Amino acid sequence: MITQTRFEELNMDLFQKCIEVVENCLRDAKMDNSNIHDVVLVGGSTRIPKVQQLLQEFFNGKELCKSINQDEAVAYGAAVQAAILGGGLGNEKARDLVLADVTPLSLGVHTKGEVMTVLIPRNTPIPTKKEKVFNTTMDD
Repeated sequence: MITQTRFEELNMDLFQKCIEVVENCLRDAKMDNSNIHDVVLVGGSTRIPKVQQLLQEFFNGKELCKSINQDEAVAYGAAVQAAILGGGLGNEKARDLVLADVTPLSLGVHTKGEVMTVLIPRNTPIPTKKEKVFNTTMDD
């Protein structure tokens, strides 16, 4: 048996990574936490009380929206995207939605000196195309 306190101690580094993901999303969107009106929890980890506490602290005590079923929200988002892509939306509000596919991670090439040269930065809308010439530094 493990206590809630011990569980939180063992996983605190992972919980902090969750907050880092939120910080990175806001940074990528050129926003800060004061620009956020509602915080909707989606996904399994958001059921963990410590994650909820850290999110609420990060958003300066803002009340978290827990009334939406976290599993259904993911399915609903996928259904809306499918309807947009299929052109089957009749609802006026839904037609105003813009969902963009982006690369979730930076894509690049491992180059000399243990460095990755990024060709396509994360969050780049896809499809995309990028060309760059590389030279070999050693004969094979």
